[in-house]
Amino acid sequence: MKAADLGLLTGVSTPTVHPGGTRAVVSVTHPSLEADATVGQLWTVPLTGHAAPKRFTRGFRDTAPRFSPDGRLIAFLRSAPKAAPQLYVVDAAGGEPVQVTDRKLGVSEFAWAPDARSLAFVSREPEQGRYGTVDGLEANAEPPRHIRTLKYQANGLGYTNDRRAHVFSVPVPDVWGEPAPKAAPETDGTTASTPLVEEPRQVTTGDWDDGSIAFSPDGATIAFVSARHDSRDDDLRSSVFLLAADGSGDPRDVTSEHGSFSIVDLVYGLNGVLYFSAQDVGESGRDFVGRNTALYAIDQQGDAPRRLTDPETVDLTESAIVAYQDDSVLVTDRSRGALVLTAVTSSGELRRLTDPATVVGGVAVAGDVVVASVADAETAGEVAIVGDAGGDGALRKLTDFSAELRSAGVLPIRELTVTARDGYPVHGWVVAPEGDGLHPVLLNIHGGPFAAYTGSLFDEAQVYAAAGYAVVMCNPRGSAGYGQEHGRVIRQAMGTVDLTDVLDFLDGALAENASFDASRVGIMGGSYGGYLTAWTIAHEHRFAAAIVERGFLDPEGFVGTSDIGSFFGDEYVGTDPELMRSQSPQAVVGDVRTPTLVLHSANDLRCPLGQAERYYAALKRNGVDAELLIFPGEDHELSRGGRPRHRAQRFDAILDWWARHLPSAQNRG
Repeated sequence: MKAADLGLLTGVSTPTVHPGGTRAVVSVTHPSLEADATVGQLWTVPLTGHAAPKRFTRGFRDTAPRFSPDGRLIAFLRSAPKAAPQLYVVDAAGGEPVQVTDRKLGVSEFAWAPDARSLAFVSREPEQGRYGTVDGLEANAEPPRHIRTLKYQANGLGYTNDRRAHVFSVPVPDVWGEPAPKAAPETDGTTASTPLVEEPRQVTTGDWDDGSIAFSPDGATIAFVSARHDSRDDDLRSSVFLLAADGSGDPRDVTSEHGSFSIVDLVYGLNGVLYFSAQDVGESGRDFVGRNTALYAIDQQGDAPRRLTDPETVDLTESAIVAYQDDSVLVTDRSRGALVLTAVTSSGELRRLTDPATVVGGVAVAGDVVVASVADAETAGEVAIVGDAGGDGALRKLTDFSAELRSAGVLPIRELTVTARDGYPVHGWVVAPEGDGLHPVLLNIHGGPFAAYTGSLFDEAQVYAAAGYAVVMCNPRGSAGYGQEHGRVIRQAMGTVDLTDVLDFLDGALAENASFDASRVGIMGGSYGGYLTAWTIAHEHRFAAAIVERGFLDPEGFVGTSDIGSFFGDEYVGTDPELMRSQSPQAVVGDVRTPTLVLHSANDLRCPLGQAERYYAALKRNGVDAELLIFPGEDHELSRGGRPRHRAQRFDAILDWWARHLPSAQNRG
């Protein structure tokens, strides 16, 4: 795979399955270099017979499809170019979609009422005078923001306190009725949008964000997640609230008195049990480092939550919860670089439904039919049916959206476990380029740190390997998927065993592969990977060059500038000045001699641009061969969700850097 093949990198959404179990519908998206945006449409995938999948809609970007409970309609989100996503519904048999919302800041999620007559959705409500609520008032002309809290921005969004996310309800339009009349042409020659059937009704209010909505089986209650407690600015707690679906009465908190939870997801089971997943963030409400997410159940209103899974051995951090059989839900367990589909009964019994290597994304159920979006070493995303829920790990793929990508070239990924210097097993993968001879090597370090590389197709590893580099990737201590102790050991000890783990894994990979050139090695990483790269090159001088991308580089400067600066550094590196400096790449930048490319995004609020600028300036002042590359308009997600042209330009810049400092047979500049 080459950078120019980004458009072949097809993603598949969480599926939705017709109640009759006959077909699934998914959103199929890909980065478009021509449109310089992620584009995609809904596809229908037959679950029986031999018919091929086919495109169902024709929008610019159609996502998040969901069948109505009666199977007659499909609701989904549609985005026009440079516009916020809006809620649409369409006849499940096909036809012209009908727009349901026209929210100035768009819709982020939605849920069908059980009777299929209304939809609840979440949308941000802009403060009057901001975000286009006053015609002709540009953003730079808005009044000043008066900040009274520590949390007031979010990466990829910007300011949050003046556009709170709330729950709304709207009747489902009659897609078979008389179409709404088009508005008359405006004097400038344009035509106003079609008027909506009915304006939504706001269900929740207040100076906080609400989300993760779910209807009770009888439709009388909406459950949602919010942080409404007095100390919400100082901790990470959130709660599950219950509210009458008609919006009457006050929301009732059903979890906070029973534990210190940071809620991840929730759903009502078919048996009426309310399930939710959450991290236990301890007495302080901030103890999040290396904490796995567990599943809980509330049997009846008024009951205390029961924990169903052990966070020491099961991690549901990346999992949605899907109602399954009468007494079960489906979740995905993050384990050793995979997401394993797992059924959990209301008594806490677990049964794995997929193998320990496949990455299962979204899941949908209709009766006994289980359909999942999956990724593996050869596919970026496909739709598969889980074999009769038999627990044998059998998956039958129904699509092949990655066929063209494989034709362009996908190199195999090989699993490897290396014993670290203290006897600890370090798990990861290597991707080798084609051809004989000695290949230069790139040590890649993931972000997080409580995240993980997987064994599925990874565009970055494929691009570098296609350019002639052996790619080495591991999940050192501090990563997710190997138990809480594995993740928590670097708490206030960053740059210790995580440093030795990545170096020992590198040495193990070099020893295992005679075609890897141990004398020609580069190092690179983003976010926490940028941190550990910068930390490593201050302590280890074997690398030909380094790339430090969107790094957490200066813990002192992180507080008050990052959107997570109020808690992340406090928990990971502590608050004592000397302890912080003992883990700070900025504090040891004077020891760096390795040529270093510092890569960052101008609008990164997670690891703000100042982190890169200070680090780069120190490198230059110390005489290090260093360059700084800043991408305008991008945030922390550049490499995963940035503009496709910027993503391609990023790859070009990275390969150019390696061509100059670590050339390969295929990459000589």
